[in-house]
Amino acid sequence: MSGINNILQKLNEIAHNPKAQMERYIADGRKIVGCLPYFCPEELVHAGGMTPFGLWGAEVRVSEAKKYWPAFICSILQTTLELGMRGEYDGLEAVMIPILCDSLKGMTDNWRFGVRNVPVIPVAHAQNRKTPAGVDFTASQYRKIRSRLEELSGNGISDGDIAGSVAVFNDRRAVMRRFQKAAGQHPGLVKPSLRNAVFKAGYFMDVGEHTEIVYELNRLLEQSPAAAWSDPKIVTSGIIADHSDLLKIMDDCGIAVVDDEVTHESLRYRTDVPVTSDPTVGLARQIGNVEGCPVLFDPGKNRGAMLVELAKKSGADGVLLVQTKFCDPEEYDYVPIKAMLDRAGIRNLQVEVDQQTRSLEQARTAIETFCETL
Repeated sequence: MSGINNILQKLNEIAHNPKAQMERYIADGRKIVGCLPYFCPEELVHAGGMTPFGLWGAEVRVSEAKKYWPAFICSILQTTLELGMRGEYDGLEAVMIPILCDSLKGMTDNWRFGVRNVPVIPVAHAQNRKTPAGVDFTASQYRKIRSRLEELSGNGISDGDIAGSVAVFNDRRAVMRRFQKAAGQHPGLVKPSLRNAVFKAGYFMDVGEHTEIVYELNRLLEQSPAAAWSDPKIVTSGIIADHSDLLKIMDDCGIAVVDDEVTHESLRYRTDVPVTSDPTVGLARQIGNVEGCPVLFDPGKNRGAMLVELAKKSGADGVLLVQTKFCDPEEYDYVPIKAMLDRAGIRNLQVEVDQQTRSLEQARTAIETFCETL
């Protein structure tokens, strides 16, 4: 047990102090490229000999970023821009900013004007991401990004380099899928806050280092006997479920997160990059294969059907839908997804989270009541 706890605590420390991790890497001579949500081609950064570093905001009060954002923009973007304007990301070679939602479309120019010492690399994905034309478009944009990363790194990036990085990242995806399963089978060893930390730390660590430590964690978990769990078992869904108060509430309620459909967590790892003769095309095809994310074009609302199947397969007692405040794609998804869960007889609860909110006592009351019904 001590080995499991030591690994979980190490990952928890990294997850809660990304600034220190970034400074360590820079002191070691590494070049770091920030990656905003969602689905930046991190493999291209790695292929250029640099380290991708996730930027998902933080639980901070926004002041400077209000010069560029109205109050009704999601807190992920508000707090990320705030940290950039405060100089917290100084030392990054650049930031990659996707434009998958309406708010992200404004982030690129806001960053250019607000954070002048960290250049921007826009990341455009085709909305019709599954069609041949959509794949071609996304691949063409990735080739532009590849050229920009070559300039920043001072290294040429060959197809062989990209293929090698794809293999490294696919290895991590497989390891994280194992962790997801093992954590769900051992809720007494991996409480929700520490489960989240394993996913979160991966945004701030070299991919090989993260893979190695989670591989060892999986080995220890899989050697531990699975125990019956009498408290509520749930599946979480949403863009991000990372608020410290929310995680504490879930810990306090004895909740076991047996699986998730959270973009910040498992959706990053569920879909491998296909191995193709042109690895850039493989990266583009992967985006077409990802399902269950609110910001990816999903006219049939497969996300809801996937969530129903996930809840049944995992043996969950219910589903917790974590709504990012002011996120239109998530708000539009909620009504059909709730209807699908209700028709399937799966109990569910929605809570709204904002990274600038200091206390979630209303959410605590709702979650405690939900657990009592389960």
